[in-house]
Amino acid sequence: MTVAIAQPHASPWQRRWRRFRRNRAALFSLLVLVALIVFSFAATPLENFLEIDATNADLLSRFDPPSTKHWLGNDELGRDVLIRLMYGGQVSLAVGFSATLLSAILGIAVGLGAGYFGGRIDAALMRITDGVIALPLLPLLIVLAAIDLTKLGFSTDFARSGAASFYRIVLIIALIEWTQIARLVRASTLSIREREFVSAARVSGASAVRVLWRHVLPNVTAPIIVASSQVFGTVILFEAVLSFLGFGIVPPTPSWGNMLNNAQELVTTAPALAIYPGLLIFITVVSVNFIGDGLQDAFDPRAE
Repeated sequence: MTVAIAQPHASPWQRRWRRFRRNRAALFSLLVLVALIVFSFAATPLENFLEIDATNADLLSRFDPPSTKHWLGNDELGRDVLIRLMYGGQVSLAVGFSATLLSAILGIAVGLGAGYFGGRIDAALMRITDGVIALPLLPLLIVLAAIDLTKLGFSTDFARSGAASFYRIVLIIALIEWTQIARLVRASTLSIREREFVSAARVSGASAVRVLWRHVLPNVTAPIIVASSQVFGTVILFEAVLSFLGFGIVPPTPSWGNMLNNAQELVTTAPALAIYPGLLIFITVVSVNFIGDGLQDAFDPRAE
């Protein structure tokens, strides 16, 4: 007599991971994104291994072709192209993750508040959200990025530093990109606040903050993750556009966007200097978009 052994039920997260793995494009894109992160943060070890300093200009080595020491050759100032691409990836990806995280925090706060409390609070927060959505994004980003920080009380040294340009571009993009997350969180909160477990928590005397933190927020995780993945790709693209236009990360700190900006006058003489950062931006944005599609399928409650 054969006794059947009951298989343990898969958790919701296991089922989501299984559905995500079925999407080959999303899984491959995830591996590509991880490879880009590893590539970017291997800059310092590779720089030490090759015994070069990518920040030092060597005008006698301008536009040198690839060699055993400089694997992708040198740029217009004689700096190693590969190492600068790797450091640029650190900056661009850091901007992407930081701005996405800040956007998610703002969007979650607005979406939870609007969806849970409703009434005038919901109306006010959603009108603010609609107003931000209606703004012309690129011109607004350029105007905000062109603000002189010294007029706001910051020192000249800080205003011209790479750290200031990093913090400014993260804050500016986050202040624009939170709206999508807010709308999705609000929609999910509107349905969850009517559930029995939320009503039971309110009746038991739990504060609104506790109800939101312990009962509502964990149940709106799925739309937050999906929306954040889509925002991340947009953030990378915005950083590249602003840096390309000269309003983003300030040289000599490299980013893929300002490397494209520096190479725009060299397209005919040294096209590779524009191709490399442009290709990395393209691969990153496309990979993140495919990952977002895979997450959307994975978190779809109608999927098996």
